[in-house]
Amino acid sequence: MNSLQVKKSLLQICTCMSFCYKRERNPSRQHLILIYMEAVKEIEDINKGLIEKGIKIRLEKRGSSLNFRGPLPISDEPKEIKDQRISLGLNANKEGISKAKKLLELLLLQLHHGQFNWKNWKSNKSRKEIKNQSLIKKIDDFKLVFFNQSQSILQSSKKSTWDYAYKPYLRRLQEISGSKELNSDMFCQTLKSYRESSRSRQQCASTLNVFAKYLNLDLPSNWKALGSGYGLKKYNFRELPNDELIKEISELIPNHKWKLVYGLMATYGLRNHEVFFSDYSSLLINGDHILRVLPTTKTGEHQVWPFHPEWVDFFGLSELAEDKNSLPNINIDLNETTLQQVGRRVSEQFKRYNLPIKPYDLRHAWAIRTVHIGLPDTVSARMMGHSVSIHNRTYHHWITRRDQQQAVDTALSRKNLITLNSPKTNKLLNIG
Repeated sequence: MNSLQVKKSLLQICTCMSFCYKRERNPSRQHLILIYMEAVKEIEDINKGLIEKGIKIRLEKRGSSLNFRGPLPISDEPKEIKDQRISLGLNANKEGISKAKKLLELLLLQLHHGQFNWKNWKSNKSRKEIKNQSLIKKIDDFKLVFFNQSQSILQSSKKSTWDYAYKPYLRRLQEISGSKELNSDMFCQTLKSYRESSRSRQQCASTLNVFAKYLNLDLPSNWKALGSGYGLKKYNFRELPNDELIKEISELIPNHKWKLVYGLMATYGLRNHEVFFSDYSSLLINGDHILRVLPTTKTGEHQVWPFHPEWVDFFGLSELAEDKNSLPNINIDLNETTLQQVGRRVSEQFKRYNLPIKPYDLRHAWAIRTVHIGLPDTVSARMMGHSVSIHNRTYHHWITRRDQQQAVDTALSRKNLITLNSPKTNKLLNIG
């Protein structure tokens, strides 16, 4: 735990009197620090013991409370396992940790004998117990409709989309609505609970908009503006790497296979996970170099052209067509992992190599390259696997400048043509 995290936790502790020992009504700051350090040390010792035994469950402190975190059965799909938290309702002090140890023994025993049940771990006072049961039913029905739509999209892709693009935001809506009757104000409260201009807020707006249409519920006319999506923020749109820098950064990657991943993303503007779910047969020396992103990806099958075409040779991408094992060996079995987890491996590798850019910078740079060469926005959007509206919103600055430049060039060309056809010019050129 770094010093910033320590300071943040100390601030939370100092403002939460329930964390303090009962024997001191107004403990000193030094005493609070001592309590904090003792709690952190004891939690670390407990987790160290779990690691040594090969157990993946961990005891963690969030703010001034204790939780268990680790692979647990999903409440509505008990046969499936994913990382989740159990809120213990205990303070992160000596007494709370002592109780947590006993609960940990109980949890491990239940998991070992297949007797774990979420109902036994949810406090009666939990907000989840007072959720609007009517809303839960509506979400369940909506989920069925979601999974039964568009048979052309694979179930694995649908599951990944549901888990990461729908489920978190509908759960937040449940928490905010509580036992009250659902209305548009609750949709707005849910949306505003996410930071402005964040990707989460944009995704929340999109998800709730679809859900509201399913419920025939009218949202405010300014819903789109409230969503204020993500993309290239105004303050950093000039910080993207240029072509020369992109090529130079590739030399910082020591692993050849990960360098190929980098080259693919730079040349084709692929999403992180799309690198591992694309057909590279066209990259042969005499091939057309047009990639086919497979249907298993986030937005389904689409084709992508290289910009710049010469980068196929620069990054040595033809190797991918000749050797199927050219990419890093990571788990891409969607029965065991998700598209998001695959994409996270790419982000982690960029950080590991201390690259000065993020993976999505390469995707944004590819998009802007297509703007500069005059590729129609509808075509670029289709290649990137997103809608034209998202494309225009994300790259508005460059598209606007391009359109204005084209208008200026057309006006100047017209002016030059008029000047060339003027009587004075004709006389000088002995025309007519």
